[in-house]
Amino acid sequence: MYKGSCLCGAIKFEVSGVLEATDACHCNQCRKWTGHFLASAEVLRDSLLIEGEANLSWYHSSEKVRRGFCSQCGSSLFFDPLDKEKHHWIGIALGSFDKPTGTNLGQHIYVAEKGDYYDINDDLPQNEH
Repeated sequence: MYKGSCLCGAIKFEVSGVLEATDACHCNQCRKWTGHFLASAEVLRDSLLIEGEANLSWYHSSEKVRRGFCSQCGSSLFFDPLDKEKHHWIGIALGSFDKPTGTNLGQHIYVAEKGDYYDINDDLPQNEH
């Protein structure tokens, strides 16, 4: 069981199961949304329990995705693909989890759009898009 929350604690969540697919997304939207890049874990939707949903706001950043954040403190929390038939997962910002997570980043995605102010210096796979 993993637990986490937004910065102010108005939204709390629990995830059962294992944190598997993790990545760092460097796309323009994730960088604008988080202020840097989004490190997240994909978890099965039915393994996620959210407390404080009244404080959860959603922004539809495209026709395919909405992004969940705390309406009180602004914490970036959830990356939710709208096609629930195709995507049985929801992304959760790794920084919102309480420690320990027992996981590591697995890859970098959308590196073609990364910020020009930093380098990626690890040996993880990098996908242009």
